[in-house]
Amino acid sequence: MLFAAIDIGSNAGRLYFANVYEHEGAVIAEKASLVRIPLRLGEDAFKIGKISEERISNLLKTLKAFKLLIEVYQPLSYIACATAAMREAKNSSEIIERVKTEAGIELEVISGLEEARIVSATNNILIDNNYNISMYIDVGGGSTEISIVSKQHHIIASNSFKIGTLRMLNHNTNIVEWDNLKKWLKDFKTDFGKIYCIGSGGNINKINKLYGTKPNDIVTFKDLQNGYDQIRKLTIAKRIEDLGMRPDRADVIVPAAQIFLSIMKWTKIDFVYVPKIGLSDGLIHLLYNNYIINKQNPQKVRVKELNLIA
Repeated sequence: MLFAAIDIGSNAGRLYFANVYEHEGAVIAEKASLVRIPLRLGEDAFKIGKISEERISNLLKTLKAFKLLIEVYQPLSYIACATAAMREAKNSSEIIERVKTEAGIELEVISGLEEARIVSATNNILIDNNYNISMYIDVGGGSTEISIVSKQHHIIASNSFKIGTLRMLNHNTNIVEWDNLKKWLKDFKTDFGKIYCIGSGGNINKINKLYGTKPNDIVTFKDLQNGYDQIRKLTIAKRIEDLGMRPDRADVIVPAAQIFLSIMKWTKIDFVYVPKIGLSDGLIHLLYNNYIINKQNPQKVRVKELNLIA
């Protein structure tokens, strides 16, 4: 069964198609196609508080193309979400209306809490029984989402913090937000050193590719620290040339590493498992679950119609 998810993030827009099936009781989603466009909406939203006409134009062109691909692929259902940049842009309501009118897509702006819960919706990740809880960390351009999940894949707690890679590059991250993150993590102090960490987002995926342990997709704290030290010494041009990074990845990867290192240090986490999941993957799993429950669902689904409580 084919499903599709549109994720309009602060750094890039993605259209993800996945074939979903069940195998031995687990829901498996295999990538059929992925299109990624570096829109950088956060460059405007976090600097001037709104999204410029130039970036709106690029967003509209992108979503028109996405809609055509959806019409060709004909998934059983699809969903379209926008995150931090659109949450904070003063003109987001105007943009949402233009997207609906000009591109024919109902783009839904989701909250940080919804984002955190969606990312952790992929339930086919095997967790070592030696760990009582797991922590999903998703680092984006405008925010970092964290979910604490039990062995039974039930969400214990979720939160979203205005700490993101584009914010850090543009010096728009408030120190109070870092304090809020650190304080929230202390609620799980009894499990520090015993938390299974799962990382998502394009930056940790790239770090895993460069410095992780294969085929386990594990990045230790030490390797992450070494990678961070090496990458930040390189110019943007050298990161692109020597490490094979895209231009829109080469600048944000350093603050992303900083965010992961900070969280891991505070919680005494030794390693992060990087299974290449993200918001789009969570959306696909939720679409599948929604389809199984209600096979008469319309093609377009909204987050508010999905069950985000694990």
